[in-house]
Amino acid sequence: MFEANYSEVSEFVFLGISTYRPVQYFLLAFSIVIYLTIILGNLLVAFTVIFDPHLHSPMYFLLANLSFIDLCFSTLTVPKMISDLYSGHKTISFQGCVIQIFVLHVLGGSEMVLLIAMSLDRYVAICKPLHYLTVMSPCMCILLLSGAWVIGLIHSVVQLAFVVHLPFCGPNEIDSFYCDLPWFIKLACIDNYKIEFMVTANSGFLSMGTFFLLIISYIFILVTVWKRSSGDLSKAFSTLLAHITVVVLFFGPCIFVYMWPFPTVSVDKFLAILDFMITPILNPAIYTLRNKDMKMAMKRLSSQLLSLRKIS
Repeated sequence: MFEANYSEVSEFVFLGISTYRPVQYFLLAFSIVIYLTIILGNLLVAFTVIFDPHLHSPMYFLLANLSFIDLCFSTLTVPKMISDLYSGHKTISFQGCVIQIFVLHVLGGSEMVLLIAMSLDRYVAICKPLHYLTVMSPCMCILLLSGAWVIGLIHSVVQLAFVVHLPFCGPNEIDSFYCDLPWFIKLACIDNYKIEFMVTANSGFLSMGTFFLLIISYIFILVTVWKRSSGDLSKAFSTLLAHITVVVLFFGPCIFVYMWPFPTVSVDKFLAILDFMITPILNPAIYTLRNKDMKMAMKRLSSQLLSLRKIS
């Protein structure tokens, strides 16, 4: 499909995180452990929400979908990195690179909107508790989730529309362990300043705008609670702290990669590891360790599984 548009470059070579072999062995072991933890942690959150009737509420519905997106986010890049570290063959086809960019931005755009939906859920729960079940109805939750995926899809399609006709004739080395638009565009054979600006305007300003919108919404919630009762402020802040932490961890690397005018390869690689391996672990940990309902539900689920095992 894409070979007709890009004649000479059929694959890209990842330079990876490090060329020093002992470091690569450490990264291989680290990545395997981290990825297994991501799978177990996020699946545990999703299955706990699905199978425990006590958690069938809008907040946990959105949380389970966040875990699903985080799992997909890591699966998009980490298994490929593990394979490259193990085999030493760090290449990806042109089509594979384009697909990776496309799915990356679908997931990224969807998670941005999902975090806004989670912010809306907390606003209604804290500021308008009597209307919570009416506003955050099952239909509204499905609508928010569908909107998140549709907006993510539109965002990704628009991004690729800027670069789909770029000619690539070499070099074909990407100084990272995955494909994304900033490095992809730099390998084009033509002057790409305008295209880089368009990508920055799309991804960078979208990330920054969404980030500030979320922070303002959390401040508004805290101010509303403070005006009503100062005694509830600490409780509201404790509830929102998990959301704020997730927002900072997710948007920080995005804003830096797309908006920072002085790109640094080593920093970009560190932020990529943070985005794909650390944040997907912290999200389930933050929401479960600080949430009594989730911890109780996990205990119930583990007890049920043990009972079934004994019976079998």
